[in-house]
Amino acid sequence: MADAALRLSSLAEELLGGPLPVRIRAWDGSEHGPPDAPTLVVRNRRAVRRLLWKPGELGLVRGWVAGEIDVEGDLYHALDLLAGVVWERPDAAPVHAVRDPRLRAAARALIKIGGALPPPPPPAEEARRRRGSLHSKNRDRQAISHHYDVGNDFYELVLGPSMVYSCAYWEDAGTLEDAQRDKLDLVCRKLGLTEGVRLLDVGCGWGSMAIHAAREYGAQVTGVTLSREQAAYARKRIAEEGLTDRIEIRVQDYRDVRDGPYDAISSIGMAEHVGAVRYREYADQLFALLRPGGRLLNHQIARRPEQDESSYRVDEFIDRYVFPDGELSPLGPTVATLEDAGFEVRDVEAIREHYALTLRRWVASLERHWPQAIRLTTPGRARVWRLYMAASAVSFERNRIGVNQVLAVRTPHSGRSGMPLRARTWN
Repeated sequence: MADAALRLSSLAEELLGGPLPVRIRAWDGSEHGPPDAPTLVVRNRRAVRRLLWKPGELGLVRGWVAGEIDVEGDLYHALDLLAGVVWERPDAAPVHAVRDPRLRAAARALIKIGGALPPPPPPAEEARRRRGSLHSKNRDRQAISHHYDVGNDFYELVLGPSMVYSCAYWEDAGTLEDAQRDKLDLVCRKLGLTEGVRLLDVGCGWGSMAIHAAREYGAQVTGVTLSREQAAYARKRIAEEGLTDRIEIRVQDYRDVRDGPYDAISSIGMAEHVGAVRYREYADQLFALLRPGGRLLNHQIARRPEQDESSYRVDEFIDRYVFPDGELSPLGPTVATLEDAGFEVRDVEAIREHYALTLRRWVASLERHWPQAIRLTTPGRARVWRLYMAASAVSFERNRIGVNQVLAVRTPHSGRSGMPLRARTWN
């Protein structure tokens, strides 16, 4: 009798304490669950064995990356339904706790369904064990390489011509390229860039911010990144734009920049890599690199604060497959640390919904070019990015995470910040 789907659904509902909102189809052809809901497809028993050995999110993700688990129907809808019963339950204690009796019962059930053979090896796309202490320079280089050095051609498929890997700004824009241009222009205006000012772009990516600041505002830009592939790509673009006299791209850790003072610093989507143990060092370093009156624009993803901050744990999927060692901080501690370092925070703009729109465009681009994406990287890597971006879009939409632009100034002792009297009239 084909009943794997029923048994899996019953087990999930027992662990979750309520009905499973998606349908399940198992390798034996059986199906169970709401008929009109998205379908979670479990292609073979290996996926079950992964859950046996790694219960919870990591086991599911390994099955997804390996192609043993899939979703038929609207992926966003499926993730939205699962978010409400898996990650946002009031009693969402982790089911992987060793002493949890639910886990022991679930393990016995999984053995009956999937067998007790040794666990399949993790997919090749999983980050290798990192060497060195957390957020040391060497370990940060390893983490950055894992995420960014997967092929510039692959990122071109996902990001489009703008090659900007951060939240776009959807004001009057119709296309992703327009929205990314508007975001870069907003950053330049907040920083008050004018002809000849020195701009340091920390975590410069593929050079888009540097190019916009130099071409449109006449800035002299230094961009730093730990990714050699990004740096090579950025230098090629800069040469094609005829801006080599205005932009220098370095493969360099921000902690090693010594040629200040700069008039302005942009940090767009980079601070998430810094880590809590290094964030004050990050703030101190940027403060020291700015001249008095210089401005910092810190564009950073934020998580919701925990009632008990000691309970915060880095998401296993993100840590193993996307951003190794990446950490999200709530907005409040970020602002407080910048102030402790000496900055005067002048403006905070929350653009959470903008990132959901951006991510949906990236996912659509990846799906539109799926066969080519697989050829440029691996099926597993493409599946990682599809799940990561779709799940992130849902997290922004559900206010589980946000993104903020914090504008801060190294105000001189005189108190003359150089900022306009009226907020949001940046120049």
